[in-house]
Amino acid sequence: PIAAVSALLLAMAATPAATAAPAAAPYPSKPNCLNTSRLVCPEVDDYDTAFHDKYVGHDEPSLLFYSNRPGSGNSMQYQLKLPKDPPPVPIAGRSYNFMLRPTFWFGMALCDTQSYPVQVATCTPDSDSNIKPLAQHPGTGFMELQFYPPGYVRQFDGFSCDARSWCAALLTFGLSEDPVAGTTLNPTCQGQILGGIEYTNFAYLTYNGRPQGPPNPLQFDPVASGRPDPAKVLFMRQGDNVQVTMHDTAHGLRIQVDDLTTRRSGSMTASARNGFGQIKYAPTGTDCTLLPYDYHPMYSTSSEATRVPWAAHSYNIAFSDEIGHFDFCTAVDPATGSCVGLEGAPGDQEPADADDVGCFTAAQSTLVPVTGCLGTNAPGFDGTSYLKDWPDGNTRLHPTPVLFSGAKTGPGFRTNYSRVAFETDTPRIEAPDLGGACDRVTGAGCTIIPPTDDGQPAQFYPFFSSTGNRAGCRWLIGNDVPGLTRNDYGRQNQYGTLYPQTYLVFGGGGATRVIFNDYHQNLPDNPCRS
Repeated sequence: PIAAVSALLLAMAATPAATAAPAAAPYPSKPNCLNTSRLVCPEVDDYDTAFHDKYVGHDEPSLLFYSNRPGSGNSMQYQLKLPKDPPPVPIAGRSYNFMLRPTFWFGMALCDTQSYPVQVATCTPDSDSNIKPLAQHPGTGFMELQFYPPGYVRQFDGFSCDARSWCAALLTFGLSEDPVAGTTLNPTCQGQILGGIEYTNFAYLTYNGRPQGPPNPLQFDPVASGRPDPAKVLFMRQGDNVQVTMHDTAHGLRIQVDDLTTRRSGSMTASARNGFGQIKYAPTGTDCTLLPYDYHPMYSTSSEATRVPWAAHSYNIAFSDEIGHFDFCTAVDPATGSCVGLEGAPGDQEPADADDVGCFTAAQSTLVPVTGCLGTNAPGFDGTSYLKDWPDGNTRLHPTPVLFSGAKTGPGFRTNYSRVAFETDTPRIEAPDLGGACDRVTGAGCTIIPPTDDGQPAQFYPFFSSTGNRAGCRWLIGNDVPGLTRNDYGRQNQYGTLYPQTYLVFGGGGATRVIFNDYHQNLPDNPCRS
């Protein structure tokens, strides 16, 4: 496989980059969480009822932050250094951020009364009173502040905002499902909204804090809302030092990103005034009603108990790297966006599988001229995220790492979180409903490093490490980086052991089951304090 990738890169190096990226095929409808090459959504526990076995999973190695301090579940700040890519000329062994990830993100649980489990009509913002038995739990959403890497196909077809700059968007997700009664949002409405059953608000962070287009699931437009306007949207340069601040307001969660290098700032508040909204839960008929809504953080603190009860992951306050969304291809069918390269050609060594979709030619890239597919690498786990293409100190071939501080909370954001945990959801994406062999009830057949099509472990799986330098400890993800990595916490073994979590049984009237969706390791403290 390494030789094949090298041959493909050398072939692509002779292809000049286009000065303007041609648009992909028109959207038949709003992107939903089945369009894994166009929208990145949180991993759910139960595919069968939510997506009817059609959903393709997401690989999300994550770092979770815990604190009993009031406010730690709704008010925090991070320091971030954006990665830099190698020169935009493909050569053997060279990788780019867009090949490793469509996004990395910072997350938080939200109140969303129309979302799973839709048993309670109210939700008290910023309160641990929301920690309830699952059948009485307030409706829960999840927020991701997603950062998008430059250099490949432009949003909202691919994930890049620009040829050379990063940008960020605030996304909220709800799951339109009642697990107690065993019902879901009516199919007509699912087909009309951004995200489908996992309905989504999407808004780039802008200079004036107003969305460039309607962000809500019903009115979202892939062009007006999804194509970032550089005159309105905060673009950040590679290598810039950035500060991320999140806190609640009277009208919803506000996020501000300050580029400390350029002294430019962007923000967004998840408010009804800014066009954010819920989709009214309607399991029968064809109703599809938008309810303007201020999205507030759900919890006061952050612990194992402050979770999103429909998500595969156990998190509330977290950082995650969304990996496994790029695979090389030699030829693309422009009508379907699928890979039609011959098996055995360079870069097409494996048989056609679920990740050979969402494909683009080298000419459609904004900068780096390679042909590839953005469908999730599951099953098979054969894309660039599972090769040794991660940051390792060789900046001629590989990107620099994402460097970020741990979350800080309290007045002036001076207080570190007291504990952290490592977590990855590979049991969920290795399960039989996604073509794998992991038994999520017994744990048999589950692995931390996911298997390729031949049943062998993937060549590589990224892990977190910390710097521990005098200027303040920073986290990074990838490989060990000489001069930066001080502690790698056992590399892939840092993800610990199978982690049981309790979920509602769909249509079970409130009955629960225990499932393994993650590997998880709690550390007794926070070893990387800012």
